[in-house]
Order: sequence, then C-alpha cells, then structure tokens
Amino acid sequence: MRYNKLGRTDIRVSNICLGTMTWGEQNSQAEAREQMDYAVDQGVNFFDTAELYPVPRKRETFGRTEEFMGNWFSARGGRDKIILGTKVVGRSDADWFRQHANITRLNRQQICEALDNSLRRLKTDYIDLYQLHWPDRPMNLFSGSRGYDHHDAADSIPLAETLEVLDDLVKEGKIRHVGLSNETAWGVMKCLHHGEQENLPRVQSIQNAYNLLNRLFEQDLAEVSLREQVSLLAYSPLGGGSLSGKYLDGQLPIGSRQQLFPGFADRYTKPGVEQAILKYRALAAENGLTLVQLALKFIDSRPFVTSSIIGATTMDQLRENIAAFEVTWNDELEQAVTEIHLENPDPAP
Repeated sequence: MRYNKLGRTDIRVSNICLGTMTWGEQNSQAEAREQMDYAVDQGVNFFDTAELYPVPRKRETFGRTEEFMGNWFSARGGRDKIILGTKVVGRSDADWFRQHANITRLNRQQICEALDNSLRRLKTDYIDLYQLHWPDRPMNLFSGSRGYDHHDAADSIPLAETLEVLDDLVKEGKIRHVGLSNETAWGVMKCLHHGEQENLPRVQSIQNAYNLLNRLFEQDLAEVSLREQVSLLAYSPLGGGSLSGKYLDGQLPIGSRQQLFPGFADRYTKPGVEQAILKYRALAAENGLTLVQLALKFIDSRPFVTSSIIGATTMDQLRENIAAFEVTWNDELEQAVTEIHLENPDPAP
C-alpha cells in the first residue's frame, strides 16, 4: 500500500479508497463489515461515503450506508485510524433529504442539517473530508455530453457563501478539510480564489469520474490538480464494472448493477464503449494481466491521482481490486494504452 498526501494537508491517505455506495442496497450490514475489516487489514486507511448512498438514491434508503459505517466504527473502534470522507448533496429536486425543504441547496441551513445528520449516522463527532457532492449551480456533468451547455439560475448559492458555512464548521471542529466532487476546472479555481482572497477553507480534493473510458479529467483539471495540489480521488475506475468485461456481448450477470438498475449507467452502454473495452482486454492478455489489473493500475499510475475509489459487491471482487494495484506499470503499457485511447477517445464521458 502506498500513502499519498491529501492536497496540502498533513493527512496521508492510502492510494486505495474503499467506496461504499452499494451498502444498504446491494450489500448488507454484515457484508459491509466484512469489506471494511478486509480493507483495513490490507492497509486501506481511507473510506468514502455520502449522505445520498446507497445508489440509486431513494427516499427509503438514503443515509443507510453511513449508518452501516457508523455501526462498524461503534463495534470495532479505531475511528482515529481511518480518514473518513462523506458528502452533502448539491442542488436537486429530491424532497426527502431535508426536513423543512423540498429542494436541496448548498446553503447554511441545509449544510448544517446534513452534516449533523451524517455525524449522527456515522457515530462520530468529526469528518476528515467533507465534500460537496455536486455544485449548486446548474450543470450538465451527468448528461454524458462532451460539450458545455451554459445556463444559470438566479438563485444559485454563490461558492463563497457555501465556503463561509464550511469555514464555520471547520472552526467548530466538525470537519477537518473540504473537498469537491463532480466539479469543473472553473469551479475548483473559483473556490481556490475565494479561499486565498477571503481566508476561507482551501479545497483539498476533487472527486470526479476517471477511467480508461473517460479521461476528460486530463483536458484541464489534471493541470489544476498538479499545479494547485488539489488531489484527484478518482471514482468509477472500472467504469461502473464495465472494465471488468462482465457486460461484453450483451451479458447482464444476475445481481450486477446494470441488471438490477437498467439505465443507471447509460454512459457505459454508448456506441464505441464495447469496442474500446475489447481492445484493452486484448492488451491486458498480451501482457499477462487481467482487464481489471490494467484498468486499475492505469489510474494508479497517473501523477495527479491521489487515491482510486474502488467498490465491490462481493469479497472476491474486493480482493481482486486491491491486489490489482500491485501490478507494475511500464512504458510499453503506457504507449499501448495511449494508442487505444487515440483510436477510441472517451467513449463514455
């Protein structure tokens, strides 16, 4: 296990982060406990969750993942040994997250309510990394588009206002550091500007999708990450399971995400995705690797990636994913992956 500095903090996180978004939907409390036990035994010291989890988001299940984790902390102890990240939802029309609001917003009342609820569910009195799950302003980050569709809302909560709330929560000791998720280069730089000019919390990380099928992070955010020391916490490193190869040729394994939740991962069913996966699988085989090893080690070898967020619904998957990081990356693999990427650029944005 390798440990990397989180942003400009004094925290060092494992290069593998345990993702949790299936817990409470596809995974039981007992299965979640087994995953956490195994991950810690392998040297993982970084867990990521969110008030929204599990997915798909539902009125009946939101917050359950945090509850599972809180129960584990209560039973096992050692909270101070784990770097814990969770997230507050951005703007949405889901009316079940807040007690007195039917639209979620990143304002003072809602952030404070969300954080207090997360702390209660997690059975802890502080969060190491509190992240904005997505922006308050209108965005097309989940549309699967490569383009930029500019539209605004007069009632968008300014980033500075949100950071002021987080600043107070840092001073209260409820959170240690602040991060972003599903954000753009403009959003990151704007937050950094407010932090520097107005003595507000510095964003230390960004959690965005990044994998062999979606390398859009490299176009502008990678430079921001490296020059400003804003750590990328890469989510979906296996493309929602697509880069395991299990969905090739129209397969829908029983219990898999695409079988249980049709349409949930549409970006990985677009034209060109399967063609790219087949090429990466052939490359992996030529080098004595599995597709999972190739996909995960590619992410781990990027200089702007601080930690890869892996998720699993079975222990066999978790063992395979963690072991994949032991593979050695070399110049030949780099060149071959580059060639495939140029032939099949970002088929799943």
